[in-house]
Amino acid sequence: MTKKKNDFFPVIFLTLIVVVSVVALTLTNGITKDKIAIAKKEAISEMLATLFPEMEDFTLDEESGLYTPLTEGESLGHAFMATATGYGGTIDILIGLEPDATLRGIKIISQQETPGLGAKITEPFFLDQFQGLSAEQVVLAHNGGKIDAITGATTSSSAVVNAVEEAILKKLETLNKEGGRG
Repeated sequence: MTKKKNDFFPVIFLTLIVVVSVVALTLTNGITKDKIAIAKKEAISEMLATLFPEMEDFTLDEESGLYTPLTEGESLGHAFMATATGYGGTIDILIGLEPDATLRGIKIISQQETPGLGAKITEPFFLDQFQGLSAEQVVLAHNGGKIDAITGATTSSSAVVNAVEEAILKKLETLNKEGGRG
């Protein structure tokens, strides 16, 4: 009989550890949930401010993924994320649109491209080319567009250009269905 008692001790001990761990994780989540949400909103605000420096606040339409930067309650345009697959991996891009649907600009949020080559997609000489363009103009110059590819990094350049063009067209379709751009 003592043998059976000793066999149940590890099961009871592990069950107790699991219960205590679940309670501790639940309490920790409850304590940190609001702080995490505030930190996330601040990080998004900082990213948006790189494209909309005059922004005071923003709203997010969860369904469409559209951020609307605001000043004095008025829309400055829209911003949204796009993802591309470059030579080195995933490229996350923040895209800003003016109320007239021209590009305010783009910002590379994260990338894993080759240093010294594809990583040049984060530099102003590449990013600044997007400002003021319509979706139809966001095409590499050798394909009749307005964007010059980075020498030696055609894959990275193409990935960004294609992702930006595609994302703009999709979001404009969403905005037009919602009844406006501003």
